[in-house]
Amino acid sequence: MQIGVDSVRAVENKRIFVVDGDEITRAVLQFMLHDENETHDLPSLDAALAKSVDWKPDLLILGIGIVSENGVGILESLKSMIQGLSILLVTDTERLPFAAACLKSGADDIVAKPLTIEIVRGKVDALLRGN
Repeated sequence: MQIGVDSVRAVENKRIFVVDGDEITRAVLQFMLHDENETHDLPSLDAALAKSVDWKPDLLILGIGIVSENGVGILESLKSMIQGLSILLVTDTERLPFAAACLKSGADDIVAKPLTIEIVRGKVDALLRGN
């Protein structure tokens, strides 16, 4: 089922990796985005990096917990490993101050829970069309 899909965007075939420790968040984001983009739900950063060797993503949607575990330096490292990558952080409202600090370290934008189709697609579209 396609919800509000722009057919022009559906054929552009931008690749998105969704990496979050929370399986439900990954599934929700994958569902919201799969109609207009090639969206991959990955459980870990290691899995995303392994897949990026053959399938370079245009956008990495990254759970704030992954950044907390690896340190903010991981954001710049990811961008140097995957040229042209944009990073969208997913966070809970109580972690917004940390997420905002990540904007200075390589994240391109933030989306806070609760996630809505309109907000997520708007942020994703803005980042992908900038690539």
